[in-house]
Amino acid sequence: MELATATLAGLTAANAVGGAVYGLRGAPGVPRAWLQRSPFRDYRIPSAILGIAVGGSAAGAAATAWRGSDHAPVTAVAAGTVLTGWIVAQVAVIGLRSALQPAMAAVGIGLIGLGRRLACDEREAPGPGVLDRGRAAACGH
Repeated sequence: MELATATLAGLTAANAVGGAVYGLRGAPGVPRAWLQRSPFRDYRIPSAILGIAVGGSAAGAAATAWRGSDHAPVTAVAAGTVLTGWIVAQVAVIGLRSALQPAMAAVGIGLIGLGRRLACDEREAPGPGVLDRGRAAACGH
């Protein structure tokens, strides 16, 4: 699970940073009219948010999963939540403009699922395989 999480989160971070760089360079070919319902006049601030929030959280998730850190589950869930929230907000503001939007929402949900799975794997590993009821319910047992 750690390798899958690290790979998906790493690709997500690279995608977000690439999108941020594109936006910070003026997002050529992307109409500014899409921002009419937003508080932004151009793509610089949203691009910085994309790079820092989405890219940063995904990079953190990738690093912790790669290292097998105890923090990997929570960082993966956080990165997935940030990404999914970003896409929901983006679609609310500019509308559905690209197949990449639902695809990245699915990636966000996937990161959340991987993080939960990592958490369940961690909880089961140290003991004799008996989970308390709350954790068992959260992990689907």
